[in-house]
Amino acid sequence: MPGIMSAAGFNLAAHVLAQGQETPEKIALAVLGLTGAERWSYARLIGAVRGCGTWLSSRAASGDRILIRMGNTPAYPVLYLGAIAAGMVPVATSPLLTAPEIARMAALVRPRATVADPGIAVPDGAVWPADLPAWEAAAPCNWQMGDPEREGYVVFTSGTSGSPMAVRHAHRAILARRMMHRGWEGLTAQDRLLHAGAFNWTYTMGTGLLDPWTLGATALIPGPQVAQEHLPLLLKRHDATIFAASPAVFRRLLRAPMPGMPRLRHALSAGEALPPALRECWREVTGTDIHEALGMSEISTFISGNPDHPAPYGATGFPQAGRRIAVLGPDLHPLPPGEVGQLAVSTADPGLMLGYQDHPPPDGDWFLTGDLVHQGWDGAIHYHGRADEMMNPGGIRVSPREVELALADLPGVVELAVTEIAGEAGARFIACFYAGDALPESTASAFVAERLARYKQPRAWVHLPALPRTATAKIDRRALAALYPKGPAA
Repeated sequence: MPGIMSAAGFNLAAHVLAQGQETPEKIALAVLGLTGAERWSYARLIGAVRGCGTWLSSRAASGDRILIRMGNTPAYPVLYLGAIAAGMVPVATSPLLTAPEIARMAALVRPRATVADPGIAVPDGAVWPADLPAWEAAAPCNWQMGDPEREGYVVFTSGTSGSPMAVRHAHRAILARRMMHRGWEGLTAQDRLLHAGAFNWTYTMGTGLLDPWTLGATALIPGPQVAQEHLPLLLKRHDATIFAASPAVFRRLLRAPMPGMPRLRHALSAGEALPPALRECWREVTGTDIHEALGMSEISTFISGNPDHPAPYGATGFPQAGRRIAVLGPDLHPLPPGEVGQLAVSTADPGLMLGYQDHPPPDGDWFLTGDLVHQGWDGAIHYHGRADEMMNPGGIRVSPREVELALADLPGVVELAVTEIAGEAGARFIACFYAGDALPESTASAFVAERLARYKQPRAWVHLPALPRTATAKIDRRALAALYPKGPAA
């Protein structure tokens, strides 16, 4: 079965499923419920993917884009890989998006058609109902081989303006993920990796599905009715060896007693910055480490710790072997260790996007990520937040990341985030939004006064049932300011 590049060309889906062809009866995917699991062998998965490719080929042509509007079921990755197998381009989107949101996104990528589940908002144009039984029954398609530089899939990310941007990736992007298998995940064919996210999230699709399948491992995904509080039980019951989630999930799990998980080797964190205190708490409770990764939709992860080389306390990790990165100053020249600048990655990296829709491809030597970091003398990367999220109260730049880390141990708080607020007469100040136990403002202010200089301290505290999040479960910082009650800060 074709996989690695050959004279015939390359296909991302063929590459991902090549190893599974050698172990057809092995479980490729288990969708976990509280009383059982829906299990897919590699033979069934490969058959459904290739059958889906045939079904699509009777309706669309190679190179056409297919917009995915589906829920968290196995049909999602089957369609995703089926489109790629047939030479089409899947466009992954969250089922939580509203009709106006998905209409704007569809206008940007101009799909040939939308494949949808009932009850999920769709744009104008051709809509084909998802039909997993038909895909499984169809004859297998041929793998559409070709130039690894051709467009393979599209994902959406938010630009600095907050408007969705379509990120175009090549088939060859899957080859760059090999640097993550050891450089972050510590993943082998014997692993059973449980990812807490939904199929539409790029973190789930890559780390939770494509990486295990590329190596012939088993992917475990919680079903749509499983609450986060049930995850420790599922980790134990299904012998998970690796657990992948966002920091918000780890924080929630640690609020309750956790069962022993003797098979768990380590955990993986991405999606937002991991507070060092949360990593230490997980270590104390489970006896396993969390390895964090830093990346973005434009390139996926490329900075990380791993089981063989854990990140030092307070650091995100190291550049993965094979990556070329730099920390650049305002003049775009490299900075020495210890100085904060913008993280950049080589435009020659095989995982870097082809470009944003309707924009030219990345050029020059470096692609600027927008992340502010410094590199220690040991090579470790320390994250300081997004360049476009830096706060400037009183004319002094303050990193949200620094403030949030200082507040990470605030008693009774489940999650928090800070942002800059415009007060009366144009004055600007820092406000902290948090979920968990409501705190007297005097208690919170006294706590932070011991940990931060006055100009970095929040002047206001806003208790919320939960922090607003994007469709990919990241804290929606742009939504925070609107939740601040009107009036001057204390």
